[in-house]
Amino acid sequence: MLCALLNIKHRTKKLCQPLIPQLVGWIWKLRYSGFPAMETLAETLDNWSSEIVCMWRFTKNNGITEGFHTKMEVIHRRAYGFRNFTNYRLRVIVMCG
Repeated sequence: MLCALLNIKHRTKKLCQPLIPQLVGWIWKLRYSGFPAMETLAETLDNWSSEIVCMWRFTKNNGITEGFHTKMEVIHRRAYGFRNFTNYRLRVIVMCG
């Protein structure tokens, strides 16, 4: 049930409001479960609760930016020791379009 709650997306503000007490209830149940791993999960969910609520409404992410950044890191690792920034810049443009 908690997984289903965390997978909800594309909701209006009015549809999100009843979900907040459910999330708080799950955090409370996990926090007082008596299992250290569940208490840690409750703390994590509590710390990320505002982001989880935003996730219910908005589905935008920065996956494309992270992908480009990973490609740039790979180029940088492979070109360790090279000093020509112009060549590095050209490689990034070719790899990332």
